[in-house]
Amino acid sequence: MLLVAVAAVRISSRSGLPSLLIYLGIGVAIGQDGIGVSFNDVGLTQVIGYAALVVILAEGGLGTKWHEIKPALPAAAVLSTFGVAVSVGLTAAAAHYLAGVEWRQALIIGAVVSSTDAAAVFSVLRNVPLPSRLTGVLEAESGFNDAPVVILVVAFSAAGPVEHWYLLLGKIALELAIGAAVGLAIGFLGAYGLRRVALPASGLYPIAVMAIATAAYAGGALAHGSGFLAVYLAALILGNAKLPHWPATRGFAEGLGWIAQIGMFVLLGLLVTPHELGDDILPALVVGLVLTMVARPVSVFLSTAPFRTPWREKALLSWAGLRGAVPIVLATIPMVAGVEDSRTIFNIVFVLVIVYTLVQGPTLPWLARHLRLGENEPPEDLGIESAPLERLRGHLLSVSIPEGSRMHGVEVSELRLPAGAAVTLVVREGKSFVPGPSTVLRLGDELLVVATNPVRDATEKRLRAVGEGGKLAGWLGTGEERTEHSSGPLAKPPAKTPAKPSSKPSAGPSVTKAIGISKGPRMIKRK
Repeated sequence: MLLVAVAAVRISSRSGLPSLLIYLGIGVAIGQDGIGVSFNDVGLTQVIGYAALVVILAEGGLGTKWHEIKPALPAAAVLSTFGVAVSVGLTAAAAHYLAGVEWRQALIIGAVVSSTDAAAVFSVLRNVPLPSRLTGVLEAESGFNDAPVVILVVAFSAAGPVEHWYLLLGKIALELAIGAAVGLAIGFLGAYGLRRVALPASGLYPIAVMAIATAAYAGGALAHGSGFLAVYLAALILGNAKLPHWPATRGFAEGLGWIAQIGMFVLLGLLVTPHELGDDILPALVVGLVLTMVARPVSVFLSTAPFRTPWREKALLSWAGLRGAVPIVLATIPMVAGVEDSRTIFNIVFVLVIVYTLVQGPTLPWLARHLRLGENEPPEDLGIESAPLERLRGHLLSVSIPEGSRMHGVEVSELRLPAGAAVTLVVREGKSFVPGPSTVLRLGDELLVVATNPVRDATEKRLRAVGEGGKLAGWLGTGEERTEHSSGPLAKPPAKTPAKPSSKPSAGPSVTKAIGISKGPRMIKRK
């Protein structure tokens, strides 16, 4: 099953369909109406689904760049709270008045389908060339909105009357605040510890990072807060910290994320019985149509109104509210709670997710091109990895020059690295050589830069700035140096002493990590 699922990713990447549909199809194929495997354990499905969501949110947080998500936080916060409330109300009204569903069941459906799916968003959007501000909003929203939606679904599924709306809002705000506090605290403490404790094996760092993220979920839940928000925030902090062995950690988390998606989707496919879906197809189509064409656009336009978002971006945000396994997992909550007609709720949500994912996923790249979004994006970030030399009190920085980088054509001396840092080796087309001051760097080159501990961060910042703005980075307001050294867009940065090659040997224990490279403002051209 794993081999089939892995092979299916190839089909998914070519067709533009989220891989969740293929995984759900595998589950249905081996279920009661397929091979004949009988599975009806809703409680186990919910537990495994929650565990998988923790891993998926952790992987998403680890892969989210802070400089992209930071400007999007206000809009994402409003979308994941006020926007969710608007979407729940409109969708519930449609389910009640158009599909004939009772109010409690209608509210549950509205809450369940109002959550965008982190797995679907992360897998689809990273293959669509959108502006970073839009990607940041969508990724942050998908990471944040699970928390309030889970609280709403649990409240609507509880026995007895639903709480007064103001009590429910207060409970949501309290749980979100507790979850955010726990997640931030554990994330910062975990990053602090991993950067200062040398573990005996590189393979322990990925395990430690995922354990810290999981501990954030556990801590948030035990404190009666939102564990989902806690794990996402903790992973976001860990993913943007300068942690040892980061490439291995990122690959490990990505592998766990794929396993979590495969396991969760296949299990959900097993739980559904296709021959029972006939009577629920029409209500699902009606509710999904209102959700996609009315509720989501209204919530987006109202939530982004204070931020003066262009209408084209609002249109894309409205269409990119992808649903996936999260709504299906949340649909198991009323089944476990014994809510009347909970099986109907599950079937409606299942059909809705399948149909509208088939519609939205493949058409999202076309809509982005039609709206002319994602054009003329800045070049790719430099790929930088760092290996601390603990006994020598230095660092080895491995720098890869990607396609479109403005470091192409820059001489080594024009890098203007701080004193205590030097380019000691260049690998070009499989051959390595020691560069001189006049060596011209090319696309595809890999550089080995030696830096002492005091100038390690300054060296990385300078490399980032040159990768974005070229040899004049900092002089014309390009890159991070502008914000640190200059008082205006054309201010000249402080002079730097030319780099000298290090005379120390480069042997010693190493710890590798990847550096998230931030994109600063574009270079200002003189007239």
